[in-house]
Amino acid sequence: MATFLYKLGRLAFRRRHFVALIWVALLTLAGVGAASAPSAGSTSFSIPGTEAQKAFDLLEQRFPGSSADGGTGRIVFKAPEGEKMTDAANKATVAKTVKELGDGSQVVSVSDPFTTNAVSKDGTVAYTSVTYDAPGMELAESTREALEEAGDEARATGLTVDIGGDALQAAAEPGAAGEIIGIAIAAVVLVITLGSLVAAGLPLLTAIIGVGIGVSTITALANALDLGDTTSTLALMIGLAVGIDYALFIVSRYRGELAEGRDREEAAGRATGTAGSAVVFAGLTVVIALAGLAVVNVPMLTKMGLAAAGTVVVAVLIALTMVPALLGYAGRKVRPAGEKRKADKAKAAEGRTKPALGVRWASFVIRRPAAVLLLGVLGLGAIAVPATQLELGLPDDGSQPTSTTQRRAYDLLSEGFGPGFNGPLMIVVDAKDSADPKAAATTVADGIKDLKDVVTVTPATFNKAGDTAMITVIPDSKPSSTQTEDLVHAIRDQGADIKADTDASVLVTGTTAMNIDFSQKLNDALIPYLGLVVGLAFLLLIVVFRSILVPLKAALGFLLSVLAALGAVVAVFQWGWLSGLIGVEETGPIMSMMPIFMVGVVFGLAMDYEVFLVTRMREAYVHGESPSQAIVTGFRHSSRVVVAAAIIMMAVFGGFISSSESMIKMIGFGLAIAVFFDAFVVRMAIVPAVLALLGKKAWWLPKWLDRALPNVDVEGEGLRALDDDKDDKRDEDRELVQV
Repeated sequence: MATFLYKLGRLAFRRRHFVALIWVALLTLAGVGAASAPSAGSTSFSIPGTEAQKAFDLLEQRFPGSSADGGTGRIVFKAPEGEKMTDAANKATVAKTVKELGDGSQVVSVSDPFTTNAVSKDGTVAYTSVTYDAPGMELAESTREALEEAGDEARATGLTVDIGGDALQAAAEPGAAGEIIGIAIAAVVLVITLGSLVAAGLPLLTAIIGVGIGVSTITALANALDLGDTTSTLALMIGLAVGIDYALFIVSRYRGELAEGRDREEAAGRATGTAGSAVVFAGLTVVIALAGLAVVNVPMLTKMGLAAAGTVVVAVLIALTMVPALLGYAGRKVRPAGEKRKADKAKAAEGRTKPALGVRWASFVIRRPAAVLLLGVLGLGAIAVPATQLELGLPDDGSQPTSTTQRRAYDLLSEGFGPGFNGPLMIVVDAKDSADPKAAATTVADGIKDLKDVVTVTPATFNKAGDTAMITVIPDSKPSSTQTEDLVHAIRDQGADIKADTDASVLVTGTTAMNIDFSQKLNDALIPYLGLVVGLAFLLLIVVFRSILVPLKAALGFLLSVLAALGAVVAVFQWGWLSGLIGVEETGPIMSMMPIFMVGVVFGLAMDYEVFLVTRMREAYVHGESPSQAIVTGFRHSSRVVVAAAIIMMAVFGGFISSSESMIKMIGFGLAIAVFFDAFVVRMAIVPAVLALLGKKAWWLPKWLDRALPNVDVEGEGLRALDDDKDDKRDEDRELVQV
């Protein structure tokens, strides 16, 4: 592989005009496609194979035209102190609001609180529900404005009015200011690491072009492939981080090759052949981790993973082609590594300069490997302890900041009707095979009334055919509580007995039940997903490092960093520790997809640093250095760049912490802290300590496996053979001249 990529790098350097033109054309094409594509709505949320999804599908089939997937809005009214909502003036305000809402073009129905018993027992709180003919994210802006204006007019009469429901849901904007700060930090780190503005600008430019192509393509295909806004945000987050890092490694290796006296075209080829090989395999681990999300069998998660994986592929291709091309344009503005001022050169000549910090650190770890290993493992283990108290759920209006009208509406409903009112359960009774459907529905309702934690059970509502009924159950506890989850399981357990007695099937659905099923599905998929991703990457790393213990150590180190990162997420977002520092206004359960998502993404990113750092160690070991010397050599050449890459990635991910969307904020924090743990504790401390303890055993591989594995030549051994061929050719030429 090294020889192929070497030739590719030289070709891109020589044909830089052609290469640049291709990438600019692709960026333009993607941009035009994104600009001309119809705007995408919300991605359809489905969880195949779960009871909640089966019930939802049955409702669409048996209750046609009911807009089961339509958006909903709730206007919640609270009377002023000393008044009640049943007072004449307040009733008139509500009636006017209901009439205005009913005139909307996308409105299916509007409820009158005084005829639907939607007034609290003390008479101070009432609400009206609005049902629309399209999902919340797909509603016209005029429809949202009409809902807000109706609330404003009612509020002007002196009532406290707030609006909840998904009708106000709109595309969440990532923290733009935070992203800019993240990129600015990345730029500063690049300048310090690479020594010039031009060299620092190359990784930024190529990463932005790669992300532009990836995100624009996602936008262009969003409507056709049913991709949500979170998909492009994830692609932007990961594509930008890996795009900068991959380009940084190649530019850094290019400067190192220049320092060895090679001409610029040769240096570009060798940088692509060596660092480019590591980029390919690092990118493959990220792609495997992201594409592997398809194992979960949740379409939304699969699409997010595949879209982000596609953006990573673009980042790898740009690093291998466009970076060498831009190095050709930069010429002498990218200086060789280690080029110092005259005073520094004089000190170096006199031997008065200290070894680099990476070399001193590696030497320290080699002297005390057991102590460093023990301290690193115990430290990460302590940080991971909160992960044992992990509670999973999906965000609802109760997790919104208290400054939002959705959160205030949620609190008003809890105050007036109880905490469980915000998470009603919908019971679907499929009595098609029952001899007496109405009796079956009555049996179901009576059985649920006797269960613990039930406040209200509404009478059954039948479809036109009379074979399917809907029953609404109001729990006594809030939607995200364990008591509500226990109630869902209790109702489902009763369903087996009811099926035997009445031949009617009982299914539980609704947002709360969907969230419970989603969390359970992700939990069930975590171990198979972990096995698939880690297994495939383990095999890949055996090929790269030609070792058994090094990939095993890499996988175990990853588990440490991801568990510590999950512990930090629980401490901040669930327990509230230091939550004010990153703007977490409301603590609660951790987003259901967070563990499996972090496993996938963090594993891919962790292997980046493993590949970049340890391939340089193996390169030194293969070329004759002792195991200890190889560790120091690897740190001498790679530690500075790995640290810079980690800081850049943390800055990029950290920029998303300022997002108003709780899911994006949590993902940004989780990935940033995971990169910190993995790069600075696992790869910089635990990895060299383990390698020092193992010595030559670290690079052991059974002979039969060594013969069976393909030789991908990540260390660039083929390039050394190429050098030997060139030397032989020069010797032959000299002999001919002498003759």
